[in-house]
This record gives sequence, C-alpha cells and structure tokens, in this order.
Amino acid sequence: MIFRRLLLCFLFTLPFIASAQSRRRAQLTNPQANGPVPVVPAPQTRLLEGMVLNSSILNRGVKFSIYLPPDYYTSNRRYPVVYLLHGYGDDETGWIQFGEADRIVDAGIRSGELPAMIIVMPDAGATFYVNDYQNKVRYEDMFVQEFIPHIDSMFRTRTQREFRAISGLSMGGFGSLTLSMHHPELFSACAAMSAGIRTDEGFVAIPDERYNTVFAPIFSGPAKGEDRLTVTWKRNSPINLAKSAPEGDLTKVRWYIDCGDDDALTVGNAMLHLALLDRKIPHEYRVRDGAHTWSYWRSGLPDALKFVGAGFHR
Repeated sequence: MIFRRLLLCFLFTLPFIASAQSRRRAQLTNPQANGPVPVVPAPQTRLLEGMVLNSSILNRGVKFSIYLPPDYYTSNRRYPVVYLLHGYGDDETGWIQFGEADRIVDAGIRSGELPAMIIVMPDAGATFYVNDYQNKVRYEDMFVQEFIPHIDSMFRTRTQREFRAISGLSMGGFGSLTLSMHHPELFSACAAMSAGIRTDEGFVAIPDERYNTVFAPIFSGPAKGEDRLTVTWKRNSPINLAKSAPEGDLTKVRWYIDCGDDDALTVGNAMLHLALLDRKIPHEYRVRDGAHTWSYWRSGLPDALKFVGAGFHR
C-alpha cells in the first residue's frame, strides 16, 4: 500500500518538475525581456566629407575629404598618406562620387594588394595647384605650408616623406607632377593619370576662348602666341621641369605616368616620358586603351595606388 501511494505521488508531480526544468532552460537560452539591453557602439565613419581647413594664405576655407583605412579606429598605429587630386571643374567630392576611390582602396587593403593608407582629397577649384602669375592665389604655398601640416596634426599619418605620396587626374595629374617636382623633399612617389600637361607649342596653340577661360587666370592673363609662355608657365610646366630640374631632385621621387591612347593629352604625356628618358630618370609609363573619362581613371587607380604603395613597404 505504501509503495502504491509513493508511486502515485511521483507520477502526479512529474509534469510539474518537467515544466520547471523547461522554464529554467528557456531562461538560460532565450534573451531576457526585462534585463539590461547591451549597448553596441555605432561604427565610426571612415569617409569624412565636408572637412575644412581655414587658410590664412588663401584667406578662405579649403574643403577636403579624407578616407581612413578599415582599422583606423581600432588601432593606434600611424599610416602612410596619399594626396589624391581632382581635375578641372571638379572638387573634393569627385574622386568619391565618380571615382569610387573609397571602394577601390577598401577592396585593395582587404585583399592585401594595398597597404593600409590614408587618402586625402582637397578642393583646389581651378588653380592647377600652383601659385598664380600675380601671386594672389597661392595654392601651392597653402598646400605645402598649411595643408600638409594640418593633415599630419589632425590624423595619425606617418610624417616622413617616404610615407607620403601624391596622385591625381587631368588638372590633378598636372598638380601632382608640379608639386612633387617642386618639393621632392615632401613626396616619395607621384602617380599622374591623364595629366593636363602640354608642350610649349601645344600651350601656344590652345584656342583663345578656351585659353582665356581656363589658363589665363593662372598663368598669364589674356594672352596670345608666345606671350603665353610666361615665367609662371615655365616654372610650372612638368615637361620643362623634367628638362631643367636638378637630376638629384628628380631621382628622389618614384614616377608613374598613365594616359589613354585616345586622350587629347597623350602627346604631352608622351613628351614628358621622352624628357625623363633623355635624362635617364627612372619612371613607369603606361598607355592603355581609353580616353579622358572616369571609367579610365577608375580602372587605373588600383595600379597607380599599388605603385605608390609599394614604396611604403620596408
């Protein structure tokens, strides 16, 4: 009798034991609605646009965009930096909006084809990245004396020249060549794409309307014929600099030149190549199928950055 009573009591309480065990398992495996909600920090933005340097040399703000590598906010390391210059009629947003530079650099870093690097894209308006003939708009002075120091102070860059390079397209290709030829102590490499460079003969032959709109404000004021070949033009022409700059300065920089075979600027780029060849200045020269288009520059940017990035390795 006693055994039968114990057996009935056990069978009666078994469902309640199983139910309690199930509740305990659920508490251990399911999120608790009444517990604290974990706080997950929002990812830091690695593409900063609309940044401004207040320039005392230009007496105005200079906008820039900057790309930071994937591990920038999770490390304390310093990074090499590439200044990536836009073309005529564009601004600091062009290389992102049309060139997809952030996507291209991200993919290159993640695949290991590029070292982690910072990319800086300043707005230069229509200055050609030089000081104008009246010395009123001193963009080159601003770039060297204010802009580079500002970037080095605000971001974790490596500040030695061996970890600083410059690149650009069209007017920005012109600027990258001129700035690095004028300041080889600042840049270890230059990659110029479809650079807006011309021989003296080609510069003289530019139609008057285009010359007076695009070039006259920087190099001469309204001018015709050989009156266009001012001191400002000669001082900033990459072809003339390749012929006249001290050999020791030119060999400090690693040079990369890329221009499409259907580009109107291919003659000037070829003449720069020949001028460097004549002086036995080491450089890379590329002629690919293409014209003066964003599709050409997007497809060329990975190799240009691989070239400059190779110099960042030890």
